[in-house]
Amino acid sequence: MRIWLDGELRDADSARVSVFDHGLTVGDGIFETVKAVDGQTFALTRHLDRLTRSARSLGLPDPDHDEVRRACAAVLDANPMPLGRLRITYTGGHGPLGSDRGEHGPTLLVALGETTRRPDSTAVITVPWTRNERGALAGVKSTSYAENVIALARAHEQGASEALFANTVGQLCEGTGSNVFVVLDGEVHTPPLASGCLAGITRALTVEWTGAQETDLPLDVLERAEEVFLTSTLRDVQAVHRADGRELPGVQGPVTAKAMRIFEERSRQNPNP
Repeated sequence: MRIWLDGELRDADSARVSVFDHGLTVGDGIFETVKAVDGQTFALTRHLDRLTRSARSLGLPDPDHDEVRRACAAVLDANPMPLGRLRITYTGGHGPLGSDRGEHGPTLLVALGETTRRPDSTAVITVPWTRNERGALAGVKSTSYAENVIALARAHEQGASEALFANTVGQLCEGTGSNVFVVLDGEVHTPPLASGCLAGITRALTVEWTGAQETDLPLDVLERAEEVFLTSTLRDVQAVHRADGRELPGVQGPVTAKAMRIFEERSRQNPNP
């Protein structure tokens, strides 16, 4: 396996990031996960734009899009595979053992891992922890993912693949690595960005392509929604067949099935929408 680290391709076994890197010591970093099919990225421009927005939110220098594109292309060429998870990580770089940043500049790491197509439907649970819609990291794709690790572990313990959060005012927010959509009276709704959820790339495309409405939704909407589905880079549009023990139509839900079909067709037509 070959990865890109600070300007060049390296063997994964020999690539090293400093133990003083701020991404490691204090979680001072951001990342993007990009789907790659047979070496071709999907929606890379949108991912790079969000990488820049996240960097600015954290006060990091703007990433060089040309460099990141070169890095992605080099890693994809060096590691051919049918379906890959391309991970772009950008951190505060070498710094002191505290919250203050150093002066060495950011670290850029691009790696690729092979993955498989997700199942058409899945189970989800809700968790008691909340997203802080007013926090400094709200809407930022930060490497500070410990909350997600804890919540996802609980989901796996209960036979689910995703955990869903409410925000501090009890509104449905997002999953650990996905956005959530619900169907009410035949219409598709998803929490607005003001809820504290991440501005998912697949979420945005799904809203554009299906006409979904951004709506403040209480967490208990999951108890009465006709259908529920998730979106993310590697899930695309994925039906939910069970939420906290409540059975749902899954891929048999007509609105979800249509959304899945639209996304598959439109994404196949244009790899960089």
